[in-house]
Amino acid sequence: MSRFAASALVFFASASVLVLEILAGRLLAPYVGVTLETFTGIIGTILAGIALGAWLGGRAADRTDPRKLLAPLLIVGGALAFLSIPIVDWLGSGMRGGTPATIVTLAALGFFAPAAVLSAVTPVVVKIRLSSLEETGRVVGMLSAVGTAGALVGTFSTGFILVAAWPTRPVIRALAIALVIVGVALAARTRTWSTGLVVVALVAGAMSFASAHPCEVESAYFCARVIADEDDPTRRTLWLDTLRHSKVDVDDPTHLEFSYAQTLSDVIESLAPPGEPLDVLHIGGGGFSMPRYLRATRPGTHSTVLELDPKLIEIGREHLALTLEDIDVITGDARLNIEDVQLQSMDLVIGDAFGGISVPWHLTTREFVEAIRDVLRPGGTYALNLIDYGDRRFARAELATIADVFEHVAVFAPEGRLGEDPEGGNFIMVASDEPIEVAAILARNASRGDDEAVLVGEELTRFIGDARVLTDDHAPVDQLIQPLP
Repeated sequence: MSRFAASALVFFASASVLVLEILAGRLLAPYVGVTLETFTGIIGTILAGIALGAWLGGRAADRTDPRKLLAPLLIVGGALAFLSIPIVDWLGSGMRGGTPATIVTLAALGFFAPAAVLSAVTPVVVKIRLSSLEETGRVVGMLSAVGTAGALVGTFSTGFILVAAWPTRPVIRALAIALVIVGVALAARTRTWSTGLVVVALVAGAMSFASAHPCEVESAYFCARVIADEDDPTRRTLWLDTLRHSKVDVDDPTHLEFSYAQTLSDVIESLAPPGEPLDVLHIGGGGFSMPRYLRATRPGTHSTVLELDPKLIEIGREHLALTLEDIDVITGDARLNIEDVQLQSMDLVIGDAFGGISVPWHLTTREFVEAIRDVLRPGGTYALNLIDYGDRRFARAELATIADVFEHVAVFAPEGRLGEDPEGGNFIMVASDEPIEVAAILARNASRGDDEAVLVGEELTRFIGDARVLTDDHAPVDQLIQPLP
């Protein structure tokens, strides 16, 4: 085998492993969400596959003619890449949840085998290229460097180009097809043809294309779908990955389905006389239910929305009756784009950004809360929607963080959720440097027959307990948040 051919095979196989690793996060997202733990489980699984594949590939190359191994490895690797899609889709629908066990199980079943098989290519090629012990260092060093270069190209091209340009599943299928084609070509050249392996690859490909797609729209960030109510199609729910994110009535923007949105409306109505316009900054757009509500109830309100995913604007326009005549949308990361918001220009900031069930960690820290305070007018209000379960360690830490920045803080939720109820759910945290109109918020809530309770003052201090303030240097949000029991 020529040096060029050896390098090309190692480069291609190594790049393929990293392409699958990056895309695994998107493939798993509709079932386990997008968190640090998701990527931890995927990276650990792929590394384990690489280690096992390199070891077994080296052993196999020592025991048989390595030239007979390359074509089968590439064909089988392509077949397994095909199968990662139906495996994750079929099993993921029954294994939803962001627990480490679920993440590692899905990642292992979907991606461990293709990573191991493709990682066996490098030691096999090394064995082919070695003609004497005198050149061991040069051959191993060169092919190791080429493999690393392939991994880098696979990582950067996938994360920066492929994910943004095409949906996940077509990219995985295209990669699988390329692996099978190269394997078949190599088999023909080395006369190691195996009809059985080709049939296996074709069956795997058919299963991949037959797999049901859980996304109506797949962006670079989310698997999104809009589901209309069967009894009232004007009411539509936006799902992002594992989270039922928003529900809107396309004919009635004042309709707020979810209790957390209703509590946010209670906070809004406590800030100014009815109908008076406000300047509002929204951290996260989702279904744009709150900007639409403010437009309807407080004409003249100007909403600025910091939304990560531009696809959600398209979804809003096409499916959720979104218009933007009085809404400015700035796409990109809110942590960066809040720097472009004029200081002391907002009456209210609403935090409603999620990755899975968790607020992205960099939007929870003291530094970000300080940036929010800076864009508020004196006496302005910050209202944050947050989800937590179990012992609510994340909720307590976020309250400690907000209380470290603002003088007055309150948290609203059903009474059991603020007590010992492990079911948990949404918490609405309200902060200001002026006293919060707690009585007015509770009175409006009670007028709907809801049972929201509130913690303020010493009760809130006891609830926070010894929770640490979250900072840019230490914000283990994915470890603090408790999954749904």
